[in-house]
Amino acid sequence: MGTIADDGAPFVSMVPYAIEASLSSLVIHVSKLAAHTGNLQARTKVSLLVMQPEVEGKPVHALPRVTLEGQARVLDVNTPSWGACRTAYLERFPEVEPMTQLDDFMFVAIHITGARQVAGFGAARTIDEEEVRLALGR
Repeated sequence: MGTIADDGAPFVSMVPYAIEASLSSLVIHVSKLAAHTGNLQARTKVSLLVMQPEVEGKPVHALPRVTLEGQARVLDVNTPSWGACRTAYLERFPEVEPMTQLDDFMFVAIHITGARQVAGFGAARTIDEEEVRLALGR
């Protein structure tokens, strides 16, 4: 995930995510202590790179990938959106359930507003918000 630091510098970190289709959002679970959390709270525009894992014998530059653009929103505890996002996240990562009980962690919904897909060498396209929404299952 890419965020912007207070000094305007880009800041990139690895974050696991789940899809919450009814909100057309990705869900992340982050610590209040993490630099990226402060960044996304101060400046809600974020981007995320999702790509196919490396395949032996295939050039890494040809791997399919998508850069997602979105708006991050910290979710209020015990709201319907928070519950839906928690459920989606725990369906994908059930082992982190104890972390969801810690006051230090929060759920963030990232509403995807567009994307850039690269399907391989010379095969790239821009995807608008509506097409992303359909791809997320809503």
